Amino acid sequence: MSSFPKINAQLATRLLIPRPTDGHKGTFGHLLLVGGHYGMMGAALLAAESALRSGLGKLTAHVPETANTIFQTKLPEAILHFDEQSHQHWTSLIELKGYNAVAIGSGIGIDGETQWAFRAQLKMLLDLETSGSPLPLVLDADALNLLAQDYQLLSYVPAETVLTPHIGELKRLCTALELPHSTTAEQLTSAQNLAISLQVHVVVKSHHTHICTKDGEIFQLDTKGNSGLAKAGSGDVLTGIIGSLLAQGYSPKSAAIVGVYLHHQAGLLASRQKGVYCTLASDIIAALPAAFSTLDTSNSL
Repeated sequence: MSSFPKINAQLATRLLIPRPTDGHKGTFGHLLLVGGHYGMMGAALLAAESALRSGLGKLTAHVPETANTIFQTKLPEAILHFDEQSHQHWTSLIELKGYNAVAIGSGIGIDGETQWAFRAQLKMLLDLETSGSPLPLVLDADALNLLAQDYQLLSYVPAETVLTPHIGELKRLCTALELPHSTTAEQLTSAQNLAISLQVHVVVKSHHTHICTKDGEIFQLDTKGNSGLAKAGSGDVLTGIIGSLLAQGYSPKSAAIVGVYLHHQAGLLASRQKGVYCTLASDIIAALPAAFSTLDTSNSL
């Protein structure tokens, strides 16, 4: 039995921020989601919908213009911001005024122009941190793959950023940085060292998800595992949840812990309804209301 502190309903409830009854959409944050690529718009859509289902007041999705119809039809609540240079992938720097948090990575691809835009965006976020006005950030999926392709980009990652690699993405980062990753123990130790050295929080997604904090702590999800979560798009759902919580004012550490709990709980509930074979990432989003109800939200009513 692991001695790591457990991520469970008790811990998530303790970290839950009371939701005022007199709040408005501005009270609950504005998230910028940078996602999507021709043929991969679903990833951005899953992240966007999960963010809005997790208490967020307002969401702007920076996506290629080819995403217009699918977003406007499937998720009319989202505000769309189209890339200036390309109809198919991310190429242009985005102004960050007016946002409370940023999520980057869901389905963005790894085109050369996207790598340039990612570098420039990270530099802008790092400059905000340096000037004393940091903007909370979560990086997932192809954002992590771009970091692995050019590990020097890691020097642009602001402190307190939440990284959410699955084991494959973590291995690619470890390979780029020449960190050991052959065994589960090595992977976790390397993730912990990465978190401490960069002063970030690393969510290592697996059947036993761990969170390595910037202070060297390691939290472990209290679960026996759930193969219903082992579906494409599941990670994008988690990105949306964590980004939503960051925009609502949760600390990065708390956003990671509460986000991992809600994501896992929603996955369990969806799997019980659909079965582990048949659960889809969109089913996890549909189960988020029930997942929230497992927390003591009486202080928010």
